[in-house]
Amino acid sequence: MKKTALLFISLFFIAFTANSGTISAQESQIQDEIIYNIVVDRYNNGDFNRNEQVNIEDPNAYHGGDIQGIITKLDTFQELGVTTLSLSPIMENAPAGYHGYWIEDFYSIEEQFGTMEDLHTLIDEAHKRDIKIVLELVSNYISSSHSIVSDPEKADWLLGDANLSTDWADNVAVLNQDNPEVQTFLTEVAEFWMNETDIDGFKLQAVDQSSIDFLETFTAHIKSINPEFYIIGDILNTDEDLKEIKEISGIDMVDNPILQQSMTNTFSELGNPVSDLYEAWEESGSEKDLLYIDNKYTDRFTQVFAENGRNSVTAWSLALTYMYTTPGVPSLFQGSELPMYGDASETQKLVQFNSGDAELTEFHNRISSLRSQFPALVHGDFELVDSSGAMSVFKRTYEDETMFIAINNDEESQAVSVTGIDSGMQLRGYLGDNIVRENDNGEFRISIPRETAEVFSIEPDQGFNWGLIGFVIGVFLLFVVGVIYLTRKQKKREARE
Repeated sequence: MKKTALLFISLFFIAFTANSGTISAQESQIQDEIIYNIVVDRYNNGDFNRNEQVNIEDPNAYHGGDIQGIITKLDTFQELGVTTLSLSPIMENAPAGYHGYWIEDFYSIEEQFGTMEDLHTLIDEAHKRDIKIVLELVSNYISSSHSIVSDPEKADWLLGDANLSTDWADNVAVLNQDNPEVQTFLTEVAEFWMNETDIDGFKLQAVDQSSIDFLETFTAHIKSINPEFYIIGDILNTDEDLKEIKEISGIDMVDNPILQQSMTNTFSELGNPVSDLYEAWEESGSEKDLLYIDNKYTDRFTQVFAENGRNSVTAWSLALTYMYTTPGVPSLFQGSELPMYGDASETQKLVQFNSGDAELTEFHNRISSLRSQFPALVHGDFELVDSSGAMSVFKRTYEDETMFIAINNDEESQAVSVTGIDSGMQLRGYLGDNIVRENDNGEFRISIPRETAEVFSIEPDQGFNWGLIGFVIGVFLLFVVGVIYLTRKQKKREARE
């Protein structure tokens, strides 16, 4: 009887999945990536033999994260759909420089993080899983204890102390990037890491603090060596005008603080209209945007919405749907997938891997799979179809593929009508398995419950799949007949005994 039931379930699964299809992947480029940002010291301790400087009770000391700790989690990244890991600076730092910004030697790895061999292993193992490795490169600052600072012959290499409100700025000197010798020095550093390792890109730290001339010259040189090498721009001051930076052809992606603030405001509280995001995108959005909702300098998004009484799976599902289906590249901060809590002063704790939420992990898997399955979600034109209350429907079109993204941040169900779809077609949802068919007015009315999201593709309306339904009914009847037969046979056996 158990075998019969198992056969029924298996046949049903095969019949159902036989009707599903995928769209072939496009040639990879940076828009296809899903980036996961790691503060190496605050991620995962994989080698406890390097704990001499570790004091997890001191927020300004090393906490033990290292390259080996990242290697042990590579399978987890693959399961989440992450395609690129961006590591905080790993070069040799002054004591207690856990963040990586107090560089004393640009050509060595900080021993607290591991060795060059460890880095090679990380890159090789990541590449086996189709995951790229990007290193954060500090080009604006050096440690106050760096030999350049005390060298009188290099006084014109420096501009003085950093006038920043970060917790590491009091121990750095600012490099004069307009000095040709400094430009040569930084270019040689970049070439060293490109030649010594098989990394896939640099994240340039604080490009908003950099010389535009330097950025143009430096990035053009890197791209001349390897046109496919990624160059990402990190933004330190969120009120800077980024137009000039985005116009630099050598920079592939740049943080977008305006969209970050808009996403946080929208999804941290029930009832905030999703259409606000489209207005923010019209103001500052571009294909060069890194879409992040928190980072090492902000309160964690989970902390913000929890203070408003929102559920983790609900709030993150809405935010991830927007990040993974609109123009730009989604960029996650370590621990977001669990999710972790904390204000800005608590953000950089070791990742608490034992606090994961299976339902949220499953959603990460689904939304990342959709992004890789449908090119329109990555490369398509972007427009707002319509809104109702705090719900909005967006449309993305790429070549002959059209997708609709519905996000309802309202306290009740909402609906939006979509036109311009050929008769005989239907909208198929992939997050909630919704089907939308044409009504008598020739419209497709997308209706979803409160605090949910759905991603639709257009496909032929096959109506009810009577073949599949008949097959299922037939198998079920066989199952029932089999149960009756076995029951009667058992009763006859018992009567004879």
